Amino acid sequence: MASSDLEDLCSHINTKILTIKKTLQLRNMGQEPSLKSVLCKIGHEMFLLNDLLNKMEIEVEHQEKLKNSLKEMQESFERDYNEAQHLCENIPPHLPKAIPKCTVGLIVKSEEQCKAAEPECVKKPTKEPKFIKEAPLITAQEFEGVPAYMRGRLTYVQINGVVQDLNKAVVSKYKILHQPMKSMSSAVRNLYHRFLEEETKDTKGILF
Repeated sequence: MASSDLEDLCSHINTKILTIKKTLQLRNMGQEPSLKSVLCKIGHEMFLLNDLLNKMEIEVEHQEKLKNSLKEMQESFERDYNEAQHLCENIPPHLPKAIPKCTVGLIVKSEEQCKAAEPECVKKPTKEPKFIKEAPLITAQEFEGVPAYMRGRLTYVQINGVVQDLNKAVVSKYKILHQPMKSMSSAVRNLYHRFLEEETKDTKGILF
C-alpha cells in the first residue's frame, strides 16, 4: 500500500473519531440541567423562525399575484388609452345633428299684467313656428354596417355630402311654401305655384 493512501485512510479515521467525540459531547451537554433550558429556548426560537418563514413565503406569493394583477390592469389601461387616442385622431368630419327641441316658457308676474296683456293676445295670436325636418347624417357605425361591395362605390364623406345637399333643397322648398304670399317675388311665386301643382292626392300634406 502506498504511503499517500495510508495517510488518507488515517485522516479519514481521525475525522470520524472527531465527529463521534463532538456528538458525545453534545449529548452529554443536553443532559445537563443547566443547559436544558437553553436548548428548549433554542428549539422554541427555531419553531418561531420556521413559522415566520412560512408567513413570509405566503406574503411573497400574495405580492406576486398582486403584481401580476396590476400588470394586467396596466395593459388594459394602455389598450383603452390607445383606442381613445385613435378615436380622437380619427373623428369623422360629419356627425349626426341633434334634433332641435323647442320649449316655450310662460312667466306670469301678476293677475293685473295678465289682464292687461289679454286683449293684445286676442288681437295678435302667436303662430307656432313650422319646423322643417331634415334627414340625419349617417354615422360611422352605420357606414361600417353597409356591405363591402357597396362601400367601395361611395365614401362616408360623399354620402353625407349628398344628404346635406338634399336637406338644403328640402329646406329651400318648404321655406317658400311657408312664406306669406305678399312677401314673395314673381320668381318665388312661380316656384310656389309649381310646388303646389306637383302635389297629388297621395302626396298632399306629406313632407318631401
